[in-house]
Amino acid sequence: MIKYALACDNGHQFESWFANSAAYDKQVKRKLVTCPVCDSAKVEKTIMAPRLGASAKKRGGMTMPIHDAPMPEAPAPAAAETNAVAMVSPQEREFRAKLKELRDHLVKNSENVGNKFPDVARKMHYGEVEHRSIYGEASPKEAKEMLDEGIELHPLPVLPEDRN
Repeated sequence: MIKYALACDNGHQFESWFANSAAYDKQVKRKLVTCPVCDSAKVEKTIMAPRLGASAKKRGGMTMPIHDAPMPEAPAPAAAETNAVAMVSPQEREFRAKLKELRDHLVKNSENVGNKFPDVARKMHYGEVEHRSIYGEASPKEAKEMLDEGIELHPLPVLPEDRN
């Protein structure tokens, strides 16, 4: 799986996961990738800093979140000490609430299999155990391998306030 930083023609920035770069290209061409704020289908990739030097274990494993990149740090204050602040639009607040509701529903109605997620998902996919809703941790490599095997999975939404 690959995560892209994206921006719409109205300047809204967001991130999204894709199976690979070809999947991104295909979905954009078909106008399936839209801005979560304004629903614009005019979307482009933006520059995204790579994550370096942190193992999956050090990051706490990968719970397959949609938005797990660290928030950009605010620029260093000039002479006087300042705090970065932002106002959240009503649309973004509503979008975050819906993401939280989705995540809470998935977690409440699924079994947490932790780092056994790849093994359990494969066993269900190949009919070795009964299918049920599960969630857990997988590395990006494991997630890609499972997708290549045809195992249906998706990232769990993670909101900025969940990162603290």
